[in-house]
Amino acid sequence: MYEILDHTADIGLHIEAGSLNELFAEAGRALMAVLVANPEAIEARQTEQVDVTAETLDYLLVDWLSLLLRRFELEGKLYQHFDVQVDTASTHLSATLQGEQLDLQRHRVEQEVKAVTYHNLTVQTGPDGRWTAEVILDV
Repeated sequence: MYEILDHTADIGLHIEAGSLNELFAEAGRALMAVLVANPEAIEARQTEQVDVTAETLDYLLVDWLSLLLRRFELEGKLYQHFDVQVDTASTHLSATLQGEQLDLQRHRVEQEVKAVTYHNLTVQTGPDGRWTAEVILDV
């Protein structure tokens, strides 16, 4: 016997910004807010450079957030400052990240995120020039 149960195991992020660079930075901040209950406690103790390239802007968002998630999962890295530059012609992202190691004395882990998904993924600009994105996190 089996039973199919409805189960919601996702968190959706809706992000808005005045520029594409800020949209990707806001997405990074949103992910940190899902991972830790008190993202304001993250301090800029270390600086790192990262680069990501993808086929489309949508995929670039998933790859960007997946990179941040992997660094959190594998290395315990949290970030509070994101200086992001997106080249739309090559769908390449370069970012300077500032943050620190997870410290359970100061950071309250909020949610385990398993993956950044492609489900209902969008990155678009509106007629007013503002950028929006939606992405679903599997929790």
